[in-house]
Amino acid sequence: MANFSIFEKWMVRFRRTIVKKTMSSNTTTSNNWSEFKLRINTTASVEKAFRAVATPGGLETWFLREAGVTTGGKQRSGADLIQKGDDYHFQWYGHPDTLRHTGRFLSTDGKSVISFTFSQDLPVTISIYRECDETIVELAETFDPTVEEVARNHYLGNMKGWIFYLINLKSILEGGLDMRNRKVELKNVLTA
Repeated sequence: MANFSIFEKWMVRFRRTIVKKTMSSNTTTSNNWSEFKLRINTTASVEKAFRAVATPGGLETWFLREAGVTTGGKQRSGADLIQKGDDYHFQWYGHPDTLRHTGRFLSTDGKSVISFTFSQDLPVTISIYRECDETIVELAETFDPTVEEVARNHYLGNMKGWIFYLINLKSILEGGLDMRNRKVELKNVLTA
C-alpha cells in the first residue's frame, strides 16, 4: 500500500503543476510544451540504478515486457550494457503485441547517462547522480513544439506514463513491488 500512496502523491503534484501551468497562461501566450524533467530519489547505488536503465534485462524489471536491443542485427543479452547506435524495440505489459515502439540509443557514457529516441523520434535522456546522500534518477524528454496540440498531447501523455514508471523503478530498486498491470484485457489503468 505504501507504494500506491507515493504514486498518489506524485499524481496530485502532477495535476497541480498542469493546472497551474494552464491557469497561468493567457490567450496571447502559448505554453512551452517542448520538454519536461522528472526526478526520483532512491537508496540504490548509481551503478545499480544505471544497470536498471541501461541493460535490456534491467529495463524489463520496471518498464518493459520486452526490451529487444540489437547491435548490427545481433541481439544483446539481458545483462549487456546498451551502446550508442544500438537499435531497440519496446513492448509493454498491459498492451497487445501489436503495440511495439522502435528507436535507437543515441548516446551513453557507460556509467550514469543514457539517451534514446522515443515519442516523435525525439530524445529521452536519463541521468543518474548523487545528491544529499541519495541517488537521483532524472529523466528529461524533449518534444517538437511546432504543432502545439500534438506537443501538448505527447507531453501530458508521456509525463503521466513516466511518472508511473519512475515510481515503479524506485520500488524495484528498493526491493518493493512491481506495480505494472500485466493483463491486456484490463484497460484504462495508470499501471499500463
